Amino acid sequence: MAKASCPASCGELIQGWINGNEKLVSCPINWFSTVEVSRNPDLPTNTGFMARKAFNLALTFLGQPEEAAKELSIHVESNIPKAKGMASSTADIAATLMATARYFNRELTEVEIGHLCASLEPTDGTIFNALTLFDHNQGEVIETMGTIDPINLLVLESSISLETADYHRMRRYETLQASSDQLEKAHRLLRNAVDEQDKALLGEAATLSAIESQKVLPKPLFYSILDMVERQGLYGINLAHSGSVIGVMYDESRHDVEKIAHQIRQIDVLGFYHTQHRQQLIQGGVR
Repeated sequence: MAKASCPASCGELIQGWINGNEKLVSCPINWFSTVEVSRNPDLPTNTGFMARKAFNLALTFLGQPEEAAKELSIHVESNIPKAKGMASSTADIAATLMATARYFNRELTEVEIGHLCASLEPTDGTIFNALTLFDHNQGEVIETMGTIDPINLLVLESSISLETADYHRMRRYETLQASSDQLEKAHRLLRNAVDEQDKALLGEAATLSAIESQKVLPKPLFYSILDMVERQGLYGINLAHSGSVIGVMYDESRHDVEKIAHQIRQIDVLGFYHTQHRQQLIQGGVR
């Protein structure tokens, strides 16, 4: 038996047109998909379509015979909301790849996982331990920035679902290219934030990218929530550029999260963001 886990994301810290094409830096949080691969016939198989594809891909990559697929069970446990831009599919795929490799006494590198995941679908950067500028379509690591201490996030889960594939079918490249200067600025701010371990600077980078994302996939009540963030002196706001979730970044030692949550409910009188989750930005990577 072998296990692996991969975290969810609260969307991205930045995403947009950077150095010639669309790239992202994900915002990993402390929700996980955990996959177990076992020869135990009593273990119920619980796996989605993409996890099953990842399992078969891993067997091929590892040079295992087709018969191995019939002899093993896959079990996926996940508390990550689906189709909200929270990297649920990437988490399932990456954890399945690693758990399958571990069953055969292999450890996949982050680069291998990135290429394998991207061969199945556009992939989130939650597979990396460090904050990483990632070409999520090609599976290429562009820049490894480093890590930063955990940051509190009030995650606003919307009633809207959006599959990643639907986002990638949108006509968006001209709009993304028009925002390239701002995204280059956000990229520099994020790099400096990690270098200086400055959470406020990280929030500034994420907020800048989130504002530009409104031109591609607008989030309801975005500017009202942003106004509250600025009035309260919070770190900033980030979001799922290809989904519907929003993250409000704060410091629990300085900011009253109950007050923040209450003010958001007052803004969102129709309950569009039906659930609030208290999470943290954490280090990514497959465990």
